[in-house]
Formats: sequence, structure tokens, C-alpha cells
Amino acid sequence: MEKLIVRRYRGDFVAWAGVCGFIGEGGDGASISPHSHYAIQLAIGAPSGLRVQLGRNGKWQSCAAALVPSRATHTIDVNGCNMSVVLFIEPETPTGRALAARLQGRPELLDAATVEIAAKNLDRAWRVEKSYDAVKAVCMQLVQEISRTEPREPSDPRVLAAVEYLRQRVGEAVTLPEVAKVANLSPGRFRHLFVEETGMPLKTYILWRRLLHVWTLLMRGETLSAAAHAAGFADSAHLSRTSRNMFGLAPSTLQMTGPLSAQARGLENHLGCTTGPVKA
Repeated sequence: MEKLIVRRYRGDFVAWAGVCGFIGEGGDGASISPHSHYAIQLAIGAPSGLRVQLGRNGKWQSCAAALVPSRATHTIDVNGCNMSVVLFIEPETPTGRALAARLQGRPELLDAATVEIAAKNLDRAWRVEKSYDAVKAVCMQLVQEISRTEPREPSDPRVLAAVEYLRQRVGEAVTLPEVAKVANLSPGRFRHLFVEETGMPLKTYILWRRLLHVWTLLMRGETLSAAAHAAGFADSAHLSRTSRNMFGLAPSTLQMTGPLSAQARGLENHLGCTTGPVKA
């Protein structure tokens, strides 16, 4: 693969129910080895410059954006992009199932017209507005349009109570009977209802929230080791293995130094607390 001398990666993390990802610029001139992971991936390069390799020895192809199904071997090169966005979509959510049905296990290259407006809006939201909520809103709309699904959040009060319970204990070990008790349901009935409402089994949901919590803490300036322990991982090595399986990369690969991270750290310094604009 051609080696490019480019700017060091500077980016931020965004997340919402069942989807998370990174927006940034640069790429350190480094290539990522071909890999596969659990999440469905949407990669965008703006205004151009994205390259993807499908398969372990596939030909490099230039495109505006690419959809990669779960467990498909691939790699991407964003060194030539002025801005890149890489989103990871949980396969068991309604959005993930819709995209899986569309892809049928085959990656899909998207034309520029599909993502052109969203890319411009993302660039403005990230560089000019420097707004986490604005970046998230554009990403959500784009994923909705591509998957042809409506945004869906849990609405059953029993599941909402369980979700809040898990949110407050993101770094602790919890069991299915324990969470089912919070919802006043039997473990079997709760398991079924939770999947119905969230699109994910409880175990997958807990793991997903832990990984999101790690990236949120990294945006706030925590060390990798401290973030791993706070999110319930044994150590940073355990976190890295889990992240590679879920997203194809370790948290140490991308340093959170973009405008959204700067705002999160600045707000915490100002308030002297651990809250910030990042919602994971």
C-alpha cells in the first residue's frame, strides 16, 4: 500500500442508540491491516480521497463512501480525505437488520450524490459550529436515509428503568436476573422484551455501553487505563481486544483531539466535575 505523509489524526467520537463512530481529519499516513468486525460500517471521505480494500487481497478502490457488512474483511484509507466519518452500526438493531438485508453480506460502494449534502453539513457542524449535537443529528439523518428506517428508542417504562439502571452501573458486573428484577419481570420475559425494545440482547447491550463509555472518557481526557477500569474492563489489553472485535481497532489507534473533545475537556475544567457534552 502506498505510504502517504499527512497530518496526524485529529478527531472526535459520537454515539447514539446502536450506532457510534468517529469524525476527524488526517490519518498519520498509516495503513490499517485488513480486518473484520462485528459492526456494520459506514465510511465517508470528504470531499474525496477515501479508498477501500474489500477482502484481504482485494484491489484498492476510490469512492465517496462505503457500506461494509458485519464480519466482512476490509480496510480503509482516509489519508487523502479532508474529513472522514466512520460509523459503526450494531447489526441486531432495526437499522442494522435493514442494512444487513440490503447488503446480503456484500460490501457496497456509494456514489458521491448519496452523501454529498451530509458531508457538507458534517463539515460545518464539526469545524464551524463545533457542536456534538449537530454532528450527531446529521449522522443520524444520514443513517436513517441509507437504511430507510425511522429512529427508534426504547419506550416501555420497564425497559427504560433497566436501561437507566445499567447506565448508572456501566462499570459494574450485572446479571440478567438482577436487571430483570428492576423491570419487575421474570428473566425469560425480560430477555424477550429487552431485545424487542432495544434490538440487542442484554449482554451485547452492556458491552456496547461499556465501549461507548470508554470513548466518552477518552474525549474528556482520561487515560486509556483509567477509562478501561472505569468501564468495567480488566485492563487496557482486555479493552483493546474487545474493541478490535467490535470495531476493528483499538482505542489507542485514534486520539481524541478534535473540537468536540476540546469542548468536553474545557467544560469539565470549568465546572470542576465529570459531566460534559458527550452523551454515551
